[in-house]
Amino acid sequence: MKIRITKEFSFEMAHALDGYDGLCRHVHGHSYQFSVTVTGEPEVDGNSPKLGMVMDFGDLKKIISTHIVQPHDHSFVIRKGTLPEIRQGLDNHLFDRIIEVDFQPTSENLLVYFASILQPLLPPNVSLFALRLRETNTSYAEWYAGDNQ
Repeated sequence: MKIRITKEFSFEMAHALDGYDGLCRHVHGHSYQFSVTVTGEPEVDGNSPKLGMVMDFGDLKKIISTHIVQPHDHSFVIRKGTLPEIRQGLDNHLFDRIIEVDFQPTSENLLVYFASILQPLLPPNVSLFALRLRETNTSYAEWYAGDNQ
């Protein structure tokens, strides 16, 4: 029997969409809400301390906090090679939470990036099922493993 479990997180992050034709081309931030859903079969070994669990919520929290939330919280994400004068200005002021990525840092692309980070970190009997990244109260993007096979 497969069961899904979900852990939710929040973090603050800024980004800018280089070349975009709207307001998001400017440096701005969001209070992101991030949900991770994994799927698997609950432990059936009666001698296991994880009996009945797909995965310990604490273990899932540690993976996501360490590899997604902590590095991205209160950071500025920007596509590599864009806005070099802004990057130089930030470097000159000793800002050290700048993450340069190979893609436009939209919510959609961030989800693909986060999925690529998380999938290899999960235990072998657990699969990444879905991710949701909420930028605002009314706007979010979703990633589903089934859509990407």
